[in-house]
Amino acid sequence: MNCLSVKRKILEMLPDSSDLARSFIRKLLYFDIFSHPLLAKEIFEYCDFPDVKEMQGVMVLKELQNHHLIGCESGFYFIGDDTSKAAHRIEYNELARQRMTDARKYSFIAASFPFVRAVFISGTLSKNVMKPDSDIDFFIITEPGKLWICRAFLTLYKKLLLGNSHRNFCLNYFIDSNNLEIPDKNIFTATEVAFLLPMYNYSLYERFMEKNLWIRDEFPNFKPRRDEITICPPAIKKVLEYIFDNRFGRFLDRLSFSVILSYWKRKFRDMNEKSFSLNLRSQKDVSKHHPSGFQERVISQYSAKILAFEQSSGFLLTEPDQLKATS
Repeated sequence: MNCLSVKRKILEMLPDSSDLARSFIRKLLYFDIFSHPLLAKEIFEYCDFPDVKEMQGVMVLKELQNHHLIGCESGFYFIGDDTSKAAHRIEYNELARQRMTDARKYSFIAASFPFVRAVFISGTLSKNVMKPDSDIDFFIITEPGKLWICRAFLTLYKKLLLGNSHRNFCLNYFIDSNNLEIPDKNIFTATEVAFLLPMYNYSLYERFMEKNLWIRDEFPNFKPRRDEITICPPAIKKVLEYIFDNRFGRFLDRLSFSVILSYWKRKFRDMNEKSFSLNLRSQKDVSKHHPSGFQERVISQYSAKILAFEQSSGFLLTEPDQLKATS
C-alpha cells in the first residue's frame, strides 16, 4: 500500500480520531529518541488531548498498529519494528527501582546542605528508567542570593568525597526560590519539568509547578507528583546557614559566581555565545550545566524524526489542514 493509500485509509478508519492519532505518534516519536516505548495509559496521559477515553484511545492504537505505523510488544508501543525496546524498558524500569535507594540517600545529603530549599530528581530516573551507565540527575532550588555558594558547597562535596563522580550526584540545574519559572518553553523542557520527582520540600515543588503551568501546552493531562518522600535535614544545616547568612556569606556567593563562570568560559571557550547562554546559563538566580547541548540535540532529532515519519508514511503530523487538502 503506497503512502497516499495509507493516508486515506487512516482517515477513513478514524474519521473523528485522526488528530488523536497524530498526537499519539508525535509522543511516541519523541520518546523514541530515548528508545523509550510507552504503555497505552502513558500515551493517553502524555498526548495533546485532555481526558482521552480509553476505548477510543485503544481503537486508535489498534488501527495505527494494523497499518504498521507503530509496533507493540508486551503492552509497550513504539515506532518501528524493534521489539527489543520493550524488553529494555522492562529491564531499565527494574534498574530504576534499584537505584531509587541511592537517589533517596543522595537527596538527603543534598537537602542537608545550607541554603538548599528543594531537591528534585530529573533526567532518566524521574521517568522511572535507568540504563546501567545513567547518572542520578538533581534539580536544586536554593535560597535567593545564596545559589552560587550553595552550588560551590555541593560541588566541593562531589569532588572531594565522591571523586567527582556523576553517577549518583549529577548537579545540572539550580534556580532560586524567587525565580521558579523555566524560560525555555519547548517539548524538551516541558517533559523534563513534568516528570520532576520531588524528594525534599513538597510545598515548594507545588509552587514551582504553579509557576510552570505552561507545560500543559504539551501535557494537558499533567498532574503534579504526589508527596511520597519525606526528608528532614539535620539540625547542623540551620547552624551552617546562620554562619554564612551575613556579609561574609554574600561575599562568598559573589566569589563563587565569579570563579565558576570564569572557569566555564575558559573551559568552553569554543562554544558560541548563544549556545553558552542556553546550555551554561549563569546568572545570580540560575545555574544550568548542560555543556553537551543535549536540549538542542533532542529538539533537532525530534524534528528529524517527524519529517522522516511523514515522508515514509504520508501521514502528516505537523499540519492537519494540509493532510485534509491532499487526501
